[in-house]
Amino acid sequence: MEKADTIALLERGRTLSTPALRAAVDRLAAPMDTVAAYHFGWIDAQGNVADGDGGKAVRPALALLSAEAAGAAAEVGIPGAVAVELVHNFSLLHDDLMDGDEQRRHRDTVWKVHGPALAILVGDALFALANEVLLELGTVEAGRATRRLTTASRKLIDGQAQDISYEHRERVSVEECLEMEGNKTGALLACAVSIGAVLGGADDRTADKLEEYGYHLGLAFQAVDDLLGIWGDPEATGKQTWSDLRQRKKSLPVVAALAAGGEASEQLAELLAADAKSSDFENFSEEEFAARAALIEAAGGRQWTADEARRQHAVAIRALDDVDMPQRVRDQLVALADFVVVRKR
Repeated sequence: MEKADTIALLERGRTLSTPALRAAVDRLAAPMDTVAAYHFGWIDAQGNVADGDGGKAVRPALALLSAEAAGAAAEVGIPGAVAVELVHNFSLLHDDLMDGDEQRRHRDTVWKVHGPALAILVGDALFALANEVLLELGTVEAGRATRRLTTASRKLIDGQAQDISYEHRERVSVEECLEMEGNKTGALLACAVSIGAVLGGADDRTADKLEEYGYHLGLAFQAVDDLLGIWGDPEATGKQTWSDLRQRKKSLPVVAALAAGGEASEQLAELLAADAKSSDFENFSEEEFAARAALIEAAGGRQWTADEARRQHAVAIRALDDVDMPQRVRDQLVALADFVVVRKR
């Protein structure tokens, strides 16, 4: 598939799921409905209608393709697409507050505009809505889909807890980092690409294989995110320069560099250990963060992470070989996986 076709696939996911997503958000009591609308980019901070960046919409696209993989119409996957998108945005609202991120998608984050209390409440409300959207379908398949969503949500929260705890440790193993990222990113993508199939009547074996694809796609997605978190262009990512280094995140490039051994690795370890004790860390200059990024690259952390993204991408594609689905749907799932690994934001 051409890149334009992949963009069209993402746009289809956004177009089909957004009306149902808006209808779900409209159920929230004021002012939570307005705050959520701001987060999704539908209005600006003053309440005026806006056409903000609502994100890449990878998860809704996967949920609709998932339904088609089971032989159902794409529309069957819409409640699943909405539910997964609500859980994803619940996590973003809370993560931004916990990480102290002031920018998302080129705009001030919810907690920065509306305060921490509303960021927490709206996140909680989106999480509750996600389960409501599925369960109100009242079918056996909806119950099965909800079980998968709640399991994925719990793993996502596990991953965020691991991520926070790792920031305060000098050393984290590559295996621990992959486990954390598998929970934080892989679990929900795995759910997105199975939930539509479950709603379409697929058996557990088919759903499990689709989850396997989604899980490894999530690891590839996060590896690319980790690269962008250090070397991404702020104009493209909507975040500060050296974003993950500013938060002392033990992301894959950092962890791989520290595990590599050698002079650059040892220098990096010394610097990061000193950073953890520094009272002036928040006032570091651009040059100081650039120096840490250069050491990560010299130790091989950047290249290792890029290679890992490609490896996880290959494992994801192989999982599709065990799913009996229309060739067109398989081609589209492969194209989306390719898109995830080559993106710049």
